[in-house]
Amino acid sequence: MKGNHKVLFVCLGNICRSPAAEGIFRKMVEDRGMSSCFEIDSAGTYGGHAGQLPDARMRAAASRRGYTLTHRSRKLTDDDFMHFDMVVVMDDSNYERACRIAPDRESQGKLYRMTDFRRNYLWDHIPDPYYEGAEGFELVLDLLEDSLQGLLDHLCLAESEG
Repeated sequence: MKGNHKVLFVCLGNICRSPAAEGIFRKMVEDRGMSSCFEIDSAGTYGGHAGQLPDARMRAAASRRGYTLTHRSRKLTDDDFMHFDMVVVMDDSNYERACRIAPDRESQGKLYRMTDFRRNYLWDHIPDPYYEGAEGFELVLDLLEDSLQGLLDHLCLAESEG
């Protein structure tokens, strides 16, 4: 893979879903030996958790699967749309919020839903596990692993065709 892909994952507070997506995707890319081809980050449409590590429950669930989540929460900005090629959002509510943050229509064209890349699950969004029990975090990781593998396959295929 030759190109440099800049991918930003977005959820509400940037403490559960999007930092998990960032950590999982980073490991998938590393496992394929493609780290130099990607810039990966995450952000939230709400900035109330800025500077915080991901939720401890998400870090624990991710760690059991071999993922390390060290990202510090930050708010999505209009500059992110200028920098990143893809802004991948976890659900419709945050998709709409990200659309409002995007500085122009061209920037809105960089928005994708995480489940656009799903392979095996029929979910149309990545649910917020914040108010759920441990099974909610496991479900989110299952859905993310599935969709992120689809995203990586999509990017690799697009590059091989282009």
